[in-house]
Amino acid sequence: QVQLVESGGDSVQAGGSLRLSCVASGFTFSTSCMAWFRQAPRNGRDWVTSLFTSGRTYYADSVKGRFTISRDNAKNTLYLQMNNLLPEDAAMYYCTARSGGGYCSALESEYNFWGQGTQVTVSS
Repeated sequence: QVQLVESGGDSVQAGGSLRLSCVASGFTFSTSCMAWFRQAPRNGRDWVTSLFTSGRTYYADSVKGRFTISRDNAKNTLYLQMNNLLPEDAAMYYCTARSGGGYCSALESEYNFWGQGTQVTVSS
C-alpha cells in the first residue's frame, strides 16, 4: 500500500522558517520523481517544487531562493526547507510522487501518489 505522510507544518510569523517532511512507503522512492504542491483556501492546488531522481531541482518563481527541496533515499523521506516565510506561503502543503522517474512535471495530473497534507500558517 502506497503511503505519503507529511509532517512539520506549523504556525509561524513572517520571516520564520519551517522544514516539512514526507515519509514514503509502498513504492520505490529512490527512482520516483518527487514534488511539493500547496493549496490555499479558495485556491487550486499550486505546484511549488520538483526533485528529479538525478538531484535536479526546480522551483516556482514565488519560492525560488527561499525554499529548498531535498531527499534522503536511505530514509525514504522528502523534505522542504522553507525560509523567510511570507503570509502568502500559508497553505496546505502536499507531498506527491510519480513512480518511474523521468521528467518531473509541474502538472498536478502527472503525479499518481499524494499525501494528506500538512498545514502551514504564516502570520504577518
